Amino acid sequence: METDSWLSAYDGHVLPVELKEKDVELLVLEGIEIWIKRLTDQYDAGKCREIWDQCLINWERWEKEQEQHQLIIIGTDIMKGIVPIEKENRIWRDAAGWAFQDLAAKADKVDLIWYGINQTIKGGENG
Repeated sequence: METDSWLSAYDGHVLPVELKEKDVELLVLEGIEIWIKRLTDQYDAGKCREIWDQCLINWERWEKEQEQHQLIIIGTDIMKGIVPIEKENRIWRDAAGWAFQDLAAKADKVDLIWYGINQTIKGGENG
């Protein structure tokens, strides 16, 4: 039985709208901002958010299916700095921001790592 799995947008994995890894205990999804970029390349912002919302529902369902299921989601913040000139990059930036906000609202724990320093901003022992 496989105990953990890592799906990365950086390695070309497609957005896992449905999670089918029944025998996996720990599942890491990495590169949220890249998956959001791929969505914004295909759909308008409203449809992107609808697809993202369905992902969150499905992922939460997977995590609750079995007590040992744990889901870790990793993304890189692209919201800081100068607002992009190109419309498509502004849409991507906005959609990624909404995705991270929606994810944080549903998450039990949220950690922010900046320059290698971890800060728990939701959940954990201090949340």
